[in-house]
Amino acid sequence: MKVPFIDLKRAHAPLKSELLDAFERTIDHGGYCLGPDVAAFEEAFARTQGVSRCVGVGSGTEALHLVATAMGLGPGDEVIVPAFSFVATAWFAQYVGARLVFADIDPVSYTLDPVGIEALITDKTKAIVVTHLYGQAANMDPIVKLARSNGIAVVEDAAQAHLAMYRGDPVGEIGDAGVFSFYPTKNLGGLGEGGCVVSPNSEMLDQIEILRAHGSKERYLNHFVGYNNRMEGLQAAALNVKLPHLAEKTRRRQAIASAYLSGIRQPEIQLPQILDWGESVYHMFIIQHSERDRLKTYLAEKGIGSDIVYPYPLHLQPCFAFLGYKEGDFPHSESLARRCLSLPIIPELTDDEVEYVIETLNTYQ
Repeated sequence: MKVPFIDLKRAHAPLKSELLDAFERTIDHGGYCLGPDVAAFEEAFARTQGVSRCVGVGSGTEALHLVATAMGLGPGDEVIVPAFSFVATAWFAQYVGARLVFADIDPVSYTLDPVGIEALITDKTKAIVVTHLYGQAANMDPIVKLARSNGIAVVEDAAQAHLAMYRGDPVGEIGDAGVFSFYPTKNLGGLGEGGCVVSPNSEMLDQIEILRAHGSKERYLNHFVGYNNRMEGLQAAALNVKLPHLAEKTRRRQAIASAYLSGIRQPEIQLPQILDWGESVYHMFIIQHSERDRLKTYLAEKGIGSDIVYPYPLHLQPCFAFLGYKEGDFPHSESLARRCLSLPIIPELTDDEVEYVIETLNTYQ
């Protein structure tokens, strides 16, 4: 049996005719950069995610850049970022010239550990970026409380956390701003790049709407230096087709995760834990093993796809060598990078494929 880690053809095949119809409508009305499809998606995603408003942009990375710019961050400011995340999380600070300050993750949730943050705060700290990693909401209450008491903004990187909840509240507006990605492999993915910003601060979103379109609110009148970060109409058209299926697809991911959690009985495999502040939406299902690379090879030999997300903590990335961090600075992040392995959890997996993954892991020696 062959079990794919990612299979976008399988995901899109049932929607192909509906997607083509949506693209035809976009071609007919001609709204390729922003336009009616983007406006419709912004409204629908905000409603589905449970937030007040959404501004569509070209990617999740662009969303981070726009939030940092709208917050007025720049040289001389410091931003605390988890040492284990996708590298774009750190671009939030780098793109505007702020200083990156890494912090370790919690070894259970894999998200930013609130315990170690306070010692990192200085009078230059202007923002804390929290990643809801792998679809698991971070422990927001202590982070937000600490930030509020010090006048620091909290930014949620929710690129992997569509529909994720924290103590009954949707992620994205728990802090001062949240960003989502609609990269094709995300829980809600387009047929190319896409992202959005959400925030309880309407003035910030107004500014981001201007920033994303060359700093212009009125055609050919540019209020300040902006960017070409507009969401494309065709991408929004695809997302409008896929968005109504997101809740069902999320439930399927959670069902597959539940099967893994109850069925995998390999004693050397460390499974993710269910946390009391919110069930994961399982963008990834992460296991840990001391011989991770050997296990990955074994799965491949059995026809099972897997991936290492992520093999390097951020503080040991070559692009951040200038910051002076070294191995041993963030032990939880480094341990996860050495041991993590992502199992297949796309919602299109069959029950037989899920059972095959479980049986294969349980017979690993």
